[in-house]
Order: sequence, then C-alpha cells, then structure tokens
Amino acid sequence: MNISRRMAMAGIGAALLIGATASFASAQTVDTIKQAGTLKVGMLVDFPPFGIMNTSNEPDGYDADVAKLLGKEWGVKVQIVPVTGPNRIPYLQSNQVDLLVASLGITEERAKSVDFSDPYAGISVGVFGPTSTQVSKPEDLSGKTIGVARASTQDTAVTKIAPKDAKIQRFDDDASAVQALLSGQVDLIGVSNVVAAQIDQAAPGRFNQKIQLTSQVQGIAVRKGSTELLAAVNAFVQKVKADGELNKIHEKWLGAPLPDFVSAAKK
Repeated sequence: MNISRRMAMAGIGAALLIGATASFASAQTVDTIKQAGTLKVGMLVDFPPFGIMNTSNEPDGYDADVAKLLGKEWGVKVQIVPVTGPNRIPYLQSNQVDLLVASLGITEERAKSVDFSDPYAGISVGVFGPTSTQVSKPEDLSGKTIGVARASTQDTAVTKIAPKDAKIQRFDDDASAVQALLSGQVDLIGVSNVVAAQIDQAAPGRFNQKIQLTSQVQGIAVRKGSTELLAAVNAFVQKVKADGELNKIHEKWLGAPLPDFVSAAKK
C-alpha cells in the first residue's frame, strides 16, 4: 500500500472513530426510551437504604422506588442495572444505561461529566443525642463528649465547630459510635440522617437531631447534552415533590419526612 493510500485509509479510520465516539456519548430523549419500551436505570445496590438487594435478590430501596415511579410516569418498564461508585458515570456515558438514580451527589466536578436533575434525595450530617439534652448551637457542646466515626465527614464537621472543652471520642465506625450513645458512653454523636433514622427505628422517641452540620443533595444524572430528557426528569422530580409521592418513599425507607434542604432545592 503506497503512502497516499495509507493516509487516505487513516483518514477514514479517524472519521469512523469520531463517529463512534459521538455515538458512545450520545444524548438521550424520552421518545427513544418510550420507543424502546424500557427505561434502563443505573443504581447502587450496596448503599442502604438507598440501594439494596432484597430477599428475592432484586434491586430495592429508595432509589429503586424512585426509578419505578419514573417508569410509571413515562409508561415504560424499568430495568435496574447494578453499578458501583466508580463505574456508574462510565456506564451512563457508554450508553449502558439511560440515566442514573444512583445516590450521586451533585458536585461541580461531576457536573463536567453528566447533567444533573433537581435534587431528589440528600444526606445531611448533624449532632444527634437524647431528647432531654438541651443542645441547639455549637456553644452548647461545651463540656460534652461527642462520638464520631474516625476520619469521617462527621468527624471533620464536628471537630470544626466543637468548643475547646468538648471531648471528641473517635470510633472505628458509625455502629460503634451509635452503641456508645445507646450505652451512655458519650453524650452525643455526629452522624448522617440515614444513621439517625436507623437509631430512631431502634429506639423511637429517645433521640433527635440537635444541630445540622453539613448537607449534600443527590440528583438523577443524564448524559451531557440530553436537554429534553433532563427537562422531563426535572418535571417528574417537581411533580413527585409536590404531590407527596417522594415524601412517601422517604418515609418508607428513611423513617422521616423528606428534608427541607431537598424538598425546597433546585440545582
């Protein structure tokens, strides 16, 4: 093959590669999903209560119920595709799923790779303790012993606001911190709202949140440039917030109403 022919073939190959890449990250629409009759949703299945495998070995949890409600809204079947934290965005970008309902926190960095809907869920971190303990601001932590999971988000948040005479007791994990609270070993603990809801289920009415420290909202993710699909997802999110369906799902899985920082939030 002479040089000019090789150059021509290389040019064709490059054009094919560009075309394949464009298809690789193609935008998605509601119409194409409806034509297929199935909505393929990427979801974590190892992040309870948002994503789990139930006793029938099927994906379940908060995210699964949201995905099923979206499929019902659009009149299509829902196929939940288990993903992991590292591969969930690549699964979306490579067209293996139509969108992600995968507990994906909305961040500027991730927004470079996907387009996010308005928040449909969120996780907050706060100081949690007995209902009889009068704490409502950081100054009230003076002299208190506060348990946290070592090197966690809550460890960082509590350390940042705790007075100098507060004692921060660090444990290997949330479960150990919770046990210390239940046994009276610590006065308070720093935990996420997910763990707090589990405590309330185990000991109803004994404990409540004292101070909210941080929060992060989660969005449904679509491929970049999927403007029409994103608008339809946002319309769905706003509808299920307004009619109470999303709150029902939150009550079911987290044992508490949808937090204000989620219910009132937009991107």
